[in-house]
Amino acid sequence: MSSGVVYLVGAGPGDSDLITVKGLRLLRRADVVVYDRLIPFELLEETRPDAELIDAGKQPKRHRLAQEEINAILLDRALQGYDVVRLKGGDPLVFGRGGEEALACRQHGIPFEIVPGVSSVNAVPAYAGIPLTHRHVSSSFTVITGHEDPTKPESSINYAALAQIGGTIVIMMGVMRLCEITRQLQNHGLDGETPAAVIEWGATRRQRTRIGTLDTIAGIARAEHIQPPAITVVGDVVRLRQAGVAWFDVLQKEVLMAL
Repeated sequence: MSSGVVYLVGAGPGDSDLITVKGLRLLRRADVVVYDRLIPFELLEETRPDAELIDAGKQPKRHRLAQEEINAILLDRALQGYDVVRLKGGDPLVFGRGGEEALACRQHGIPFEIVPGVSSVNAVPAYAGIPLTHRHVSSSFTVITGHEDPTKPESSINYAALAQIGGTIVIMMGVMRLCEITRQLQNHGLDGETPAAVIEWGATRRQRTRIGTLDTIAGIARAEHIQPPAITVVGDVVRLRQAGVAWFDVLQKEVLMAL
């Protein structure tokens, strides 16, 4: 019996309408769907009634399935001849371990495809009204993870370079370590008055955005009980939200007023 195919599909950052046309087509025909906790759960309603749905449920420090177990499930179902969609929040290759899953498939001779998704890196700031670049404000952006592999002997993030490179800094999954990260950036020369924003549950109805500076944003996040998933943006582009680009907040208020 020939094996099935594993499709590593990006579900987008929260708004179910942001999945790609190809991703939705594959989801609708899949025999098996292995999904993470940060997918838009409305997408599961698009699956076949007889599809097997498996909750990988990965949370900070609490994984329903370890990565090795997820890999094993993908391989097992594909070897049984089933087509498998591995549905991942955002983009599968941006801090999503899609590369590890692809390598596991390759090592076991399982055909696979990677279907890129809209990444939360740019989509969540966009929903908060914060463009990552603007020709009069920022010509570049840098993305770092605030949640590195705990088995690494030391951080691989070059804070000195980050502080000097300019442009916008996007910190993924870093809200629980925000005090340490912002302190490192300041210790390496980044001005504490640099505007900063933290965005919780971006691109969903639960979205909250709080504004401060590099020096104050960790305290604001703590006082407001901001929890993962959250993204932090540091740079002058944050001021554009306050200048009137915060479209999603306006939309949410209009929806509430209409109820």
